[in-house]
Amino acid sequence: RVILVAADDVAAAVARAMIGDAAEVIVEPFGDIWLRDTGPVIVRAGDRLHALQHRFNGWGGKYDLPHDDSIGRRLSAARQRGDGYHLADVACDWIFEGGAVDVDGAGLLVTTEQCLLNANRNPALSRADIEARLHRDLGFDRVLWLGEGLINDHTDGHVDNLARFVAPNALALPRATEANDPNAAIYADAKARAEAMGITVVEVPSPGLVTRDGRIEPARY
Repeated sequence: RVILVAADDVAAAVARAMIGDAAEVIVEPFGDIWLRDTGPVIVRAGDRLHALQHRFNGWGGKYDLPHDDSIGRRLSAARQRGDGYHLADVACDWIFEGGAVDVDGAGLLVTTEQCLLNANRNPALSRADIEARLHRDLGFDRVLWLGEGLINDHTDGHVDNLARFVAPNALALPRATEANDPNAAIYADAKARAEAMGITVVEVPSPGLVTRDGRIEPARY
């Protein structure tokens, strides 16, 4: 079942005309489309579903758009009214975005220091504090900390641009194939950190140097 969120009635009408019965369209105002980051994180606790409502600050204050700091709670409330889900809101006392992490389905989580330890997210929290919250909120008992994300990534190093799990304890990472690859050192550092933790690394070729108007783009597959 697919639920598509439209920001207003005009967008909802266009969506319904395009997709027909392929998805349910609901209207809830938002600023940016990335519900992975602004929406709730749904976890199962026994026979109940919990909607984790983390704080959101526009990716470190760079994109502070109306309604993005409340869309998660509104979507959760709409689902409870519409479907009778046993969905309980859980307020989480720190700034977090779903795109900041990836998981292997077996207790292992990967993130970057650039994002989750960034002073524009949770300046008062240490690495140990962040790990404790990841365990408390999401249940993960192992965290792989990579260093920097891709150059010029406006999310401050969301790990999904750099690394993704493809199986339990198996991480896909780019490999530089050209001498001018701007992220070569970042890829090498990520591989070293993963292998030092006993994680299998599966390498894929990097897109290499990609520029737009003279600016290095955070290109990835």
